[in-house]
Amino acid sequence: MPGELSHDLPQLATRDNHVVRSDTMYPILLRGVNRSGLEYTDPSDAGFLAAAELTNAEVREIVSGWRANVIRLPFNQDWALHGRCGHSASEYLDAIDQVISWAAELGAYTILDLQWLDAETVYGYTEDGNHVKSENHVAPTPNSDSLILWNKLARRYRDEPAVLFDLLNEPHNRLADDFLPIHLIDTDGDVIDSDSDLVGPQDWSAWAARLVSEVRQIRPKGLILIGGVDWAFDLRGIRVNAPNIVYSTHIYPNRKTEVWWKALGCSGEVPIFVGEWGGTERDLDFGGALANLMRRAGLSWTAWSWVDYPQLVRSPRAPDYQPTTFGHLVQNELRANEMAGARGF
Repeated sequence: MPGELSHDLPQLATRDNHVVRSDTMYPILLRGVNRSGLEYTDPSDAGFLAAAELTNAEVREIVSGWRANVIRLPFNQDWALHGRCGHSASEYLDAIDQVISWAAELGAYTILDLQWLDAETVYGYTEDGNHVKSENHVAPTPNSDSLILWNKLARRYRDEPAVLFDLLNEPHNRLADDFLPIHLIDTDGDVIDSDSDLVGPQDWSAWAARLVSEVRQIRPKGLILIGGVDWAFDLRGIRVNAPNIVYSTHIYPNRKTEVWWKALGCSGEVPIFVGEWGGTERDLDFGGALANLMRRAGLSWTAWSWVDYPQLVRSPRAPDYQPTTFGHLVQNELRANEMAGARGF
């Protein structure tokens, strides 16, 4: 029986290159948005959700207003294990539970995306088009605590069909100014420190297989998303021999159309999910081309991001929920998806 958070949403599975309802085996498309914030917002006295200004009304707008049937929810490993600023790990997970329940009651699934391992560690610096550097808190690989984390979440959500797992946001090579060791899986399945700069398909597939095994020992059902390497873009060579695996790619305007095959080239063989895609008003040609491709290929996706750059709504915390120019494109795609009857429920 489904758990109380899932509000009778059906269990999902995979068949060939499709996501399907496990009861009817009917294919469905999962399409929605990323709602970031819980991975980096320190809790206030009122808790994690209040500090991130994540409300039931906002979830209702995403699901009922924009017609999303999935929300990708980035979270923080350290806070899920140890809490933050005097607020316990249980409080943090209860906040995540609340979002899951809000979404499921309206008919939407929630993807729990391991976005940050913690809020302190800096894995080098990224640079934008204006040469402004920013701290990078996205780890190249998981660490040993990630095994404990996914074991804990597998137990917590064992009987919750509404919850999907995304094992690590964006595996990537170590940045030039990141002097921390990366963590790899050796032939015995143990976590080791490495001074390598590279996280290749074999390295990440070994990690993904180890994490999937950790989850499946406890939670045999439920979809597990596995990103590609090169910041989750490149899915070539990423494979885990396990049921109900979906391969997730992130595509932004810096990825030219002539290399999209690295992300989407196997969409006819395995289930492909576009976990992040987004842009500004300058990127409408990119967004339109990718949206058309995903529509023709029948791909599931979650656009980035409701509240963080490049934003989908102009004043997400005001709130008036008015879409940005790019957000309007995403909103139209979501509503067209529902009008086509692709929600599958």
